[in-house]
Amino acid sequence: MSAHDQIRAMLDQLMGTSRNGEEEKLSIKFDDPRVCKSFLLGCCPHEILASTRMDLGDCVKMHNLALKADYEIASPGKDYFYDLDALEQLSIFVAEADRKTEQARKRLAETQEELSTEVSGKADKVHELGEKIGEALARAEQLGAEGLVDESMKLMEEIDALRKQKSEAESDYRSSIPAATYQQQKLRVCDVCCAYLGIHDNDRRLADHFGGKLHLGFIKIRETLKEFQEIAEERRRKRRDHMRLARLDEEEKTRRRERELRDKERSERKRSNSPSRDKSAGRDDRDRRRGSDHDRKKRSRRSKSRSRSPRDRDHKRSHKDKKRSRSKERRDRSRSKERRSKHSD
Repeated sequence: MSAHDQIRAMLDQLMGTSRNGEEEKLSIKFDDPRVCKSFLLGCCPHEILASTRMDLGDCVKMHNLALKADYEIASPGKDYFYDLDALEQLSIFVAEADRKTEQARKRLAETQEELSTEVSGKADKVHELGEKIGEALARAEQLGAEGLVDESMKLMEEIDALRKQKSEAESDYRSSIPAATYQQQKLRVCDVCCAYLGIHDNDRRLADHFGGKLHLGFIKIRETLKEFQEIAEERRRKRRDHMRLARLDEEEKTRRRERELRDKERSERKRSNSPSRDKSAGRDDRDRRRGSDHDRKKRSRRSKSRSRSPRDRDHKRSHKDKKRSRSKERRDRSRSKERRSKHSD
């Protein structure tokens, strides 16, 4: 790539497709299905592992730095869920890499001389210390390149201590096996990038491996996959919580409707029973009115009797006396007639 092309790519990456004005903007957008969504997120394996032992070739979808810049400008205001597409792609890639790693382990187990459990443990210890040294060397070189000299020197002191431990482990391993067997290269498979590592590899070789593009690229892919898995799990958890709350809200609405229906039925039953109660209430009112009229008449008669004058009472008494006297005279006359009739006989 020429210097002009490099500058053009840098401008596209920084400013997007409209860096020269809207009239020169690309017709294709970053949300087009032809655009690689993993590339927009910076985790496409085709891009990360380019020019390595596991170069996958060109991606079948479009990689464009200007479209990536457009996505980075638009993504803070909206979630496009491109991480789900990248999650699917990275999951397939990592699963395939793990399958190859397991196959490589089986081949080594078949081709290499089998060691006892004790000797295998000592060999694994040498491998682990060598890997730690290689990783620390790669990290120290990176810190030195970034200008962090003090941190790099501290890390080199730790590397010296690891080298002493590795030398002791190698001596222990050498003394536990025959010399002919020790000269054979004891290999193991890197758990991260599927590469072969030898027990006799020097520190420089290990540092080149752990600081190489292949190993670091696999680390980035695996870490990105783990991050996307956590994001997807968080989304599923929020969706479950939302569905649970929606279900509880729907159940509450159902209970409220049932209560309203019961109240409505109860009020309708009350209204349907109200005529008979009104009739009985009307009869009771008539009976009460009749009783009150009767009591009123009795009270009026009493009041009339009490309201008569003494003259009326005397007149009535004299009338009664006259009646008595007349009846007495009649009785006397009847008695006298009876006597006369007896004397004549």
